[in-house]
Amino acid sequence: MSFKTTFYRIANPINKRFSFERFSQKLPFQDLILVYHLVSDADLKHAKHLFPYRSEKQFERDLDFLLKHFDFIDWETFLRNKIEKVKTKKPTILLTFDDGYSEFYDIIVPILKRKGIFAINFINPKFIDNKEMMWRNKASLIVSEIIDNELLQNKISKFQDFGSDLKTNINSILKINFKNQNQLDDIANHLEIDFNDYLKKNPVYLTTEQLINLKNDGFGISSHGWNHPLYNQLSLTEQLENTQKSLDYMKENQLSNDSFAFPFTDYLIDNQFFDNVFNENPKLKFTFGSAGLKLDSYPKNLQRIPIETGNYSAEEILKNEILYYQLLRKINKNKIIRS
Repeated sequence: MSFKTTFYRIANPINKRFSFERFSQKLPFQDLILVYHLVSDADLKHAKHLFPYRSEKQFERDLDFLLKHFDFIDWETFLRNKIEKVKTKKPTILLTFDDGYSEFYDIIVPILKRKGIFAINFINPKFIDNKEMMWRNKASLIVSEIIDNELLQNKISKFQDFGSDLKTNINSILKINFKNQNQLDDIANHLEIDFNDYLKKNPVYLTTEQLINLKNDGFGISSHGWNHPLYNQLSLTEQLENTQKSLDYMKENQLSNDSFAFPFTDYLIDNQFFDNVFNENPKLKFTFGSAGLKLDSYPKNLQRIPIETGNYSAEEILKNEILYYQLLRKINKNKIIRS
């Protein structure tokens, strides 16, 4: 368990006693960037073991709270405020989503339209049109099928290095990384789980037609890497190639190529990557990590606040983030320093 997770658990019961107004006075920045993945009332086998996604009611409650205390802004306004250092009357929020899940089109956008809120979805082009399933979604689907099927539990216990302990087997599957993702295909073949069949029956990702419609409706579609790798497991050359391939896709399809959000995390990414990617892409304005309320030594890399942390509401997460930032500032740890 990380120190931040422990901090949330300790601080949250205390923070609940106080109104958000007391915390908002200590906001370190006037512009916040929030990130979700998806919203659904359904039991999504391909996502349920990866993060605690919001139900529709929970998402609407988040938005209603945020609308009371912040102004939601679009990408152009965000850029202008950043570049021109505009001071706003109220703190602002740029709303973002990752991974290009189909629920963005079917569930999230209708809610956002009703409330007049803009959002960007950072997508992985390799998975658009449901041509292939992302490796982490494969892991979640495999685990879901094993849990639901006793025959598969017996079958996985006889596969290679797996044993009889179900929890250990599940953890082993969920820990398979990007470099070893072929292991997930081997396991699926052994268990007779067909990823392509699942995608046909349950479209996981957005389609090209939906991307065009979203763009025409004024929503942002931008880059999240080509195939969702963990960047600190790649060489610098691989990092740059993966990023450039996704940005080229954006340009070729007349989508947004002026922003990029790291899959998972920008942890251990050094200045050389940023210098290269910004030099090669003059239209690129900002890149985004997801470390919460933090400064970054690379000025064009901005940190987003994940709003799917545990089972906390948006209000609880922001209270915890504000208090956590104040603690980090006292010990001079509120800024990511890159080499």
